[in-house]
Amino acid sequence: MTTVAPTTPTTLATSTTTPATGATTSSTSSAAQELSGNFDTFLQLLTTQLQNQDPMNPMDSNQFTQELVEFSGVEQQIDTNTNLQSLISLTQSNAGASAVGYLGKTVTVTNGSAPLQNGEANWTYALGANSTSTTLSVTNSSGQVVYNAPGATSAGQQSFSWDGTDANGNQQPDGVYTLSVTALASDGSAVQTAVASKGVVDEVNLTGSQPMLMIGPMAVPLSQASAIDND
Repeated sequence: MTTVAPTTPTTLATSTTTPATGATTSSTSSAAQELSGNFDTFLQLLTTQLQNQDPMNPMDSNQFTQELVEFSGVEQQIDTNTNLQSLISLTQSNAGASAVGYLGKTVTVTNGSAPLQNGEANWTYALGANSTSTTLSVTNSSGQVVYNAPGATSAGQQSFSWDGTDANGNQQPDGVYTLSVTALASDGSAVQTAVASKGVVDEVNLTGSQPMLMIGPMAVPLSQASAIDND
């Protein structure tokens, strides 16, 4: 008499696709359907085995017990993924609602970037101590340096306004530019610096995995908005 061995459930890989794409929800649903189909097949094969086993030499119950345990483990994994997706979706909804509250507010950005709009970009920078030389460098979104100028040498906060022209007097297009500050002390050591910019949030982009505050052409992650001016 021939017996049929029970099937081993397929190992399921956890999806890393963000919920914003909708792929994770589809993957989980597909995995649940596949598991259900495998489990039905397993029960049919198990029933056939039990009906046709040799009474004098019954099958070892440890094998199909282990199969049941494996099916249960995979089912719990799918349920866990579903719960995590719900939690992530709720968190993203809350973040989106919070981001909308930034509309019309002036926020401070500390990643060194600022938008060039209508031929003007503005930054503030701070020196941790007096310097003997300070250099200001402006780079475009491609990382190319488009402007260099000497900066202030006194410790404390300074301001810098750029009219969008390069060293040859050519007007640069509106966009996102980054200011870097290099300051040296009298002994040649580097002076600590920090760069920030401010802008009014005129749009909130919720199409990605995290809300983006739009300041003109500049997209700022909600996590990088370090301060809000309510006026």
